[in-house]
Amino acid sequence: LDSIFDIILNLLFFLSIWFVTDYSLWLTLLAFVCLQLQGTLYNYYYVILRHNTEHGDRTSKIFETETPKAYSRENQKTVNFLFIIYRLCYSLYDKIIYWVDEDARKAKPFPKWFMTLISFYGLGFQLLIISFMLVFGLVEYIIPFFIAYSMFIIVFIFIRRVFLSENM
Repeated sequence: LDSIFDIILNLLFFLSIWFVTDYSLWLTLLAFVCLQLQGTLYNYYYVILRHNTEHGDRTSKIFETETPKAYSRENQKTVNFLFIIYRLCYSLYDKIIYWVDEDARKAKPFPKWFMTLISFYGLGFQLLIISFMLVFGLVEYIIPFFIAYSMFIIVFIFIRRVFLSENM
């Protein structure tokens, strides 16, 4: 449910920014997609890191393809419904990131410096950027910023493939 609310929050932020700026809806939606791809790359690498460490948390799966089992106080029908919504919201982004870096899950554990760089794509940092831009009256720059900021996806994947592959 938290992930579903995250994507709704992101969409509402960008629609609000679109409403108060002169940007087209298409460019706004592109910025939203870019923001989601950034977050998906962060999540993909972070879940892989957790799976590759000896005592890492495995509550999230690298590929969320199977409906989770409800806990004792949950209703399985509700969990099934929420998982369908989750997959509708995120599966395309997951497939894109997996397609561009499918070998990441085979890589050696990611070093802390790399994960620190990747954390700049986490939702908390993204919201911090938006907040600062709003506070400093830079609302007109939010949409182009997040489109341009997505260019680092290529940089991070390059770093991961060249310097952090399983062969090193």
